[in-house]
Amino acid sequence: MPQLPWALAPDRCFSPDPAVRQVARDLYATVAKLPIISPHGHVPPALLADPAARFGTPADLFIIPDHYVFRMLYSQGVALEDLGVPTRDGTPVEADHRRIWQRFAEHFFLFRGTPTGLWLADELIGVFGVAERLDGQSAQRIYDQIEAQLARPEFAPRALLERFNIELLATTDAASDTLDEHRRMHAAGMGHIRPTFRPDAVMNLAHPAWGAQIAALGAAAGVDISGYAGYIRALEARRAAFKQLGALATDHAAATPYTARLSGAEAEAIFGRALRGQASAEDAARFTGHMLIEFARMSAEDGLVMQLHIGSLRDHHEALFARFGPDKGADIPLATEWTRNLRPLLGGYGADPRFRLILFTLDESSYSRELAPLAGYYPALRLGPPWWFFDSVNGMRRYFARVVETAGLYNTAGFNDDTRAFVSIPARHDVWRRVSCDWLAGLVAQGLLAEDEATAMAYECAYGLAKRAYNIGGGLGERAGGA
Repeated sequence: MPQLPWALAPDRCFSPDPAVRQVARDLYATVAKLPIISPHGHVPPALLADPAARFGTPADLFIIPDHYVFRMLYSQGVALEDLGVPTRDGTPVEADHRRIWQRFAEHFFLFRGTPTGLWLADELIGVFGVAERLDGQSAQRIYDQIEAQLARPEFAPRALLERFNIELLATTDAASDTLDEHRRMHAAGMGHIRPTFRPDAVMNLAHPAWGAQIAALGAAAGVDISGYAGYIRALEARRAAFKQLGALATDHAAATPYTARLSGAEAEAIFGRALRGQASAEDAARFTGHMLIEFARMSAEDGLVMQLHIGSLRDHHEALFARFGPDKGADIPLATEWTRNLRPLLGGYGADPRFRLILFTLDESSYSRELAPLAGYYPALRLGPPWWFFDSVNGMRRYFARVVETAGLYNTAGFNDDTRAFVSIPARHDVWRRVSCDWLAGLVAQGLLAEDEATAMAYECAYGLAKRAYNIGGGLGERAGGA
C-alpha cells in the first residue's frame, strides 16, 4: 500500500471535543499570521550579520548544534562522535554528513510524541516541503532535497528571517562580547535584531575561566578591574553599550534564586580573593546572591528588563562535559525554592515602577505554590513561559492551568522560543499559539469567558504580552480590552 504524503494535522494541539475544537480553530485563525516577537533566544548573531552566511549541510542545520536532537539519540546509545559533535581537544569525529543524517533518520522514530518531533516535522514539511516521512529508507532523498534548497538564495538566513515574519529577534551575548555583528546589522538597518546582556561568565566566581573573563570584560569596557568598584563600573559601561545597540534585556542563569546583599567591605573582600584565585564555594554562592540584587539595581536605573533562569544543574555527566564541553544535553532540573530566596531582591525592587523581572523555572511544582502568588502581587514581576523541558504541548497546558488562576494572564510574559535552532522558531511559536487558543476555547466552552474576551486574550498570548513585558514600543495593549 503506498504511503500517504507526510503532512501536519491541521487541528494539531486542539481538543478532540468538537465544541472546544471549533472555538480553538476560530481563535487560532485570528493569531496564526501575526508577526513573531522573539525577545529571548540564542541564535548566533553572525548567522544574520553576514549577508553571505549559509546554514551549511542538513546535518549542520538540524543535528550537530542541537542538543534537543542529539541528547535523545545519545540516550539510546548513539555516540556523539557518530553525530559529528566536535570534541574539546579536536580528536576526530564523524565527518561524513550524509552518514550523520542517515543515523538521525534511522532514529527519527524516537521523537514521536515529543515537542522536538513536532518542531522537526513542522520544519521539514513547512519550511523545506518534505513530502515523505523521514526514516532510513527516505533519508538520502530528503538529504538531497534539503541540500539543494539550502544552496538557493531564498533559503539564506536573512531571506528566511523575512519569510518567517519575525518582527523582533533577540540574541544572547556575553558581557565581554565586542558586539561587532550587531554593529554591522545596526548599520545595515537591521535594528530588529537586538543583543541581550548575559554576565554569567563574569559573575560565577567558581568557573575555571572566571579570571580570563574578567580580563576580557575590562578590555571591552576600557576599565581597569583591579577591585570590586572597577568591576561594577565595567558592567555598567557594557550595559550602556548594549543599550546603544537596542538591547531590551539582560539574562541571568543560576542554580537557585538565592539573593542577599553584601556590605561593600564584604563584596570587596570576596572579589579580591577571587582575583587571587582563593575564592571558596561559599564565596561564589554569596557573591552571586549579592550580584543578582546589584543587577536588579542596574535594571531599575537603565531600564533593561532582567530575566532570571533558575534550576538547572549544568553538565550533569562529568565525562561527557570533559570530552565535549557545555550545552550538550546533560543539564538536569533541580527543585527550587523561590519565596524566601527572592525576598531580599523583591523587598528592594519588587514594587519599583522602573524595574521589570521575568522569572523562568525548571521546577513546575513551584508554578502554583510560589511563582503565581509572587507574580500576582509584585508589580515588577512577570512569569516567563514554560522553559526548556516544558516547552511542549502538555507543559504549556500545565502552565496555564497552574499559573493563570492566581497570577492572571496579564502578569505573564507571553512566549519566547529560547532556541539556537533558527529554523525552528516559527514551529515553536505556532505550538504556543495553538495550545493557548485551545486553552482559551476550553474556558469559553465552560462559560468562563466570552468569545470576544478569548479573542483578545489569544492576541495577547501570541503578541501583546511579550511586547509589554519587554517594553517593546508600538501599539502596546491596543487589544487588551477586547477584540
